[in-house]
Amino acid sequence: MNVDTVMNDLVKRHPGEVEYHQAVREVLESIEEVYNDNPHFRTAGIVDRIIEPDRVFIFKVPWADDQGMVHVNLGYRVQFNNAIGPYKGGLRFHPSVNLSILKFLGFEQIFKNSLTSLPMGGAKGGSDFDPKGKSNAEIMRFCQSFMMELWSNIGPDTDVPAGDIGVGGREIGYLYGMYRKLARENTGVLTGKGLNWGGSLVRPEATGFGCVYFAKEMLATRGETFEGKRVAISGFGNVAWGAARKVTELGGKVVTLSGPDGYIYDPEGVSGEKITYMLDLRASNEDIVAPYALEFDSAAFVQGKRPWEVEVDIALPCATQNELDGSDAGRLLANGCTCVCEGANMPCTPEAIEKFQEQQILYAPGKAANAGGVATSGLEMAQNSMKINWSREEVDERLHHIMKNIHGNCVKYGTGRDGYVDYVKGANIAGFLKVAEAMVDQGLL
Repeated sequence: MNVDTVMNDLVKRHPGEVEYHQAVREVLESIEEVYNDNPHFRTAGIVDRIIEPDRVFIFKVPWADDQGMVHVNLGYRVQFNNAIGPYKGGLRFHPSVNLSILKFLGFEQIFKNSLTSLPMGGAKGGSDFDPKGKSNAEIMRFCQSFMMELWSNIGPDTDVPAGDIGVGGREIGYLYGMYRKLARENTGVLTGKGLNWGGSLVRPEATGFGCVYFAKEMLATRGETFEGKRVAISGFGNVAWGAARKVTELGGKVVTLSGPDGYIYDPEGVSGEKITYMLDLRASNEDIVAPYALEFDSAAFVQGKRPWEVEVDIALPCATQNELDGSDAGRLLANGCTCVCEGANMPCTPEAIEKFQEQQILYAPGKAANAGGVATSGLEMAQNSMKINWSREEVDERLHHIMKNIHGNCVKYGTGRDGYVDYVKGANIAGFLKVAEAMVDQGLL
């Protein structure tokens, strides 16, 4: 395999899908040597097969607002690869959603799910619908219309969607209700469900918890802990909430959160009622953080900027893709940051990653570090299948164990001769090998 040749062909087939191209190139560059050292992968055409989704559904989603006006959005489901289990991946409702973003997310999901060691394939879906400013009734009508098109192509052993940006417990409830009516069954076809109808404890905060657990393992390789560390977090949704809670629990101090309007800097630390306040603010459909500085005197609001200019020891980007670029990376490094652990999907640009690795700081990609969310979704699927509920402590313990194992596999495949751990390479190789061997074993499909 020659990476440039593969990428040139991919770009010709799918022009303009830059996020998708970025995700594929990153994986191919990491696995090139392993792939070429295993002739049975080349014979089976694994790369050519794994970089293309099995199928893509695109459909219109008509819905009526509270004034009776009809609107039409686009809906998508990208079923990428199911060699090791049913398709699994979130649904994202946001104006930025397009096919390129969903293909990048679905491709990443293949390897993220593989790393958890749970039997789950990779998928992603969503719509360019914007829940912001919509009433509950409008969101319900949209979700019902969306599920009318999707329901026949998903199922507990076929494809199990979950939440993502813009799709929380409310949206999952409306989606599941319509699926249940159409399919006439109560199954684990969606994860992130309410606790009183099949959901799992710890699921809302699981991605953030998992990110911090992974960072904890990274720090331990250098004899360090979170105790006394200053931590910058971007975003203020469920991932940031979970990360802030767990960092505080482990003795660290979260000093930033952010939104599209800018970031808040709180040198006293974001903990306790402050975390609850931000969660309540997000739940109100507001996606701005400025009110935090009005509510708490210890905080300042910095308009129109990202939190990576603050002096911190650890950075946890938990918002969205490509939110931390090369210049941001330079500022973090200049200010003494020694650990960057991705809570979001591909939040660091290639230029930022290159700078982190050149300086040999601890850096972990989202496909490994933010796998806690889908891991706990997998645990929810297991509980639904067995029709039982585990305690919060049991779910959290299983999540911690999964993240520790993912870290171990990254170290196994990513440690260089000089002892530096390339977590990107380690995660990509570990995730790829499991899926590739399964594809070889199952023949040409």
